[in-house]
Formats: sequence, C-alpha cells, structure tokens
Amino acid sequence: MLDEIHGYDNGNRRIGIIIAVRKMMMEAPSLIDIDIPETARLTVCGDVHGILFTSLLPPPPHQSQHISLTSNLPFFSTIGQFYDFLHIFNINGLPSSTNMYLFNGDFVDRGSFSLEVVVTLFAYKWLYPTSLFLARGNHETDNMNKVYGFEGEVKHKYSETMFKLFSETFNVLPLAHLIKKKILVVHGGLFSKDDVTLDDIRNIDRIKLKQPGTEGTLIHLVCACCLMCELLWSDPQPEPGRGPSKRGVGTQFGPDVTERFLEKNGLDMLIRSHEVKENGYVIEHNGKCVTVFSAPNYCDTVGNKGALINISPDLKLEYKTFEAVVRIFARFVPWIARNPTSERETDAVREWVWQYAGFVRAAWMWEDIWGRVMVVRNLKRHERGCRVCEENNQVVRWMVRSME
Repeated sequence: MLDEIHGYDNGNRRIGIIIAVRKMMMEAPSLIDIDIPETARLTVCGDVHGILFTSLLPPPPHQSQHISLTSNLPFFSTIGQFYDFLHIFNINGLPSSTNMYLFNGDFVDRGSFSLEVVVTLFAYKWLYPTSLFLARGNHETDNMNKVYGFEGEVKHKYSETMFKLFSETFNVLPLAHLIKKKILVVHGGLFSKDDVTLDDIRNIDRIKLKQPGTEGTLIHLVCACCLMCELLWSDPQPEPGRGPSKRGVGTQFGPDVTERFLEKNGLDMLIRSHEVKENGYVIEHNGKCVTVFSAPNYCDTVGNKGALINISPDLKLEYKTFEAVVRIFARFVPWIARNPTSERETDAVREWVWQYAGFVRAAWMWEDIWGRVMVVRNLKRHERGCRVCEENNQVVRWMVRSME
C-alpha cells in the first residue's frame, strides 16, 4: 500500500483517501472512546511533523565503517523526518487490528514532505478505522499551515483546491481520545477553568467551529471555542496554579490543576504532546501528566530522541525511545539504493552524497528562503508600508542576496 500511495502521479488515489477519511471523521465525536482488546496493544505517538532537512548525512568514507543501503524500510524519493516517521513502523510494527496506533496531532508543517506523512496516516486510518486514531494538533489549522509550509507545499505539488480539501478534513479531526475511560489523550493540555468535564469536550461542535480561536487565557469564560483552543495549545508547568502561556495562546497549568481535573472526571492520567523533549518523553505532575514527542532530532538541530508509549489492555505503560535514522539519498541514486550489488558501489554512493551535500543543502535552503518570501508577502494583517513587514522584507532580501 505504501508503494502505491507515494509518487506524484497518484493524485486521484490521494484525493479518494482524503475524502474517505473526512467522511469517516465527520461521523465521529469530538472525544473518542478507545478500548484495547485483550490480544492487542495501543501505541501513542506524539508530534511527527513532515520535515525535510539535510545535515544528518552518512559520514565521509574515510571516517566510517561500511554502511549498507539495504533496509527493512521501503525507499521513497524523500528523506528527513518522513523517514523518521516510517521508522516508527519499523521498530514498533505496522498498524493492524492488534497493533493499534494513536497519532496525537501535528502531522504537518515545518518541511517539504508533510503531504507524504499525512496521506500515509490517512491511508492507514481508512484501512484500519477502529485500530488507528488521529487527533487534531495546533498545526492542523489554516493559520499555522500558511506560515509553516503545508499550504505552500500542497499548492506547489497539487493545487489550492487540494489544500482546501485538507483544510476541511483537518477541521473534522477529533480533539481528544479516552483510553478505557481512564487515560485522556489530547494534543496540548488542560483548561483555564476547573469545572470542565469530559462531556464538555464531547459536546464541542468542532465541525461548526472549524478553526480554533486564538484566545484561551485566564480572562475568558469557558466556551466551546476556548476549550478547543486550549486542548490544542496549552502546556503544563511545574508551579501550582495557572499562568500565561509562553506561546501567547492557551494557558499553562500546574500539578494541582491536573490533579483536580483527573479527580473530577474519574481519570488516572493525562497524555499530551506539543513540546519537544530531550529524551522524547517526560513524566510530570506526580506521574499524572506525560508528554510524548515522536520527531527525533527535531528541526535537525535539537538532538532529542523520539518516543512512543505502548499501552497494554491492563493500562500498563511501556516507554520506547529511538534516535533519528541516517538519511540515505535514495532520491538521487535509486539505481544503487534499491539494488546494491557490492560494498564498492555502496561506498561510491556515500562518497557522492558527501561530495554534493553542500549543493543539495543550498538548493533546499533556497526553497526555504523562497517560502519565507511568500509568507512575508502574504502578511495581510499589516497595512502596506508597515515597518514590521518592511523590516522582514529587508531581512529576506539580504538572505537571498547572500545565496547568490
């Protein structure tokens, strides 16, 4: 199936997958109950992001042992965190009726191959509707897609109509999942009020709201729009009580807030994502709040591990961490990458990659700069001649000139 849905000549298949998943999600509630059969397990994954970066290269020939290009993973014409995303299936098994998955939002943005990531997830959701679950993250929204790349990527590879289809599909993604009535899983976190119940989450009309509001701070009353925003944007803090969000959206909540929410709703713990962590996950709030992040070496600079959580039918949690995989430039050398015949040819590929890495990196950096130019041009909230916009344009022009 993976071989069929990847490749730019399969647009009709992709559209069919997206439409089918959108219809499926429209019939689902905002809070989905998940049961784990006795013969199965559920894996919770955090942010995966469809990111493309180039600094993780095979080491130069004179500094490395022989690296085989053969792998259990199929080769596609992509590299970067899409490859890390596929690595999750390599180390933890493909989705099935007994190997269940919950991907907890932020499938897209910050790179050039978000489309491959999200279509793969949609395809598996279509194939296993009761065994693979998808939650909405703060990056499955129009404003984030415009700034961080997904909108431009889809328009470049397909059309504006295709992006609108993705946008309408993101609008109907569920907001939360409840595992065996004891573990709540959301992308961001909890709320600016204490009286929120699971029924309040379940009753959010996300289809009518479409896009979450940008207000979820302490001064606002609890309403559907604020609840939706805080579910996607809030973060935990070590101090008791609540505080203003470091992101400017949502709120920060302390261990006492988590304890009261769980007690009020008869829950054991909260699992969320939304933040990069050095070891891929962190346990906070006296073991009641767990953050899991599944994009290793985030933005190709952080150096963090990725993590996932395996949950058994009796709700025992197993944390599994993994490093970023080595990027192989199968896009440029498919004739050897797919059929390596000798160690000599493999070494030749590695030497070629090392020799031309600078050129490839420069080309992708140019693509990123051009994306920044388009973002600045599309800043509609500022009037023409705004000093902030003009300063941004000057920075971009300087970056472009430095690349010439």
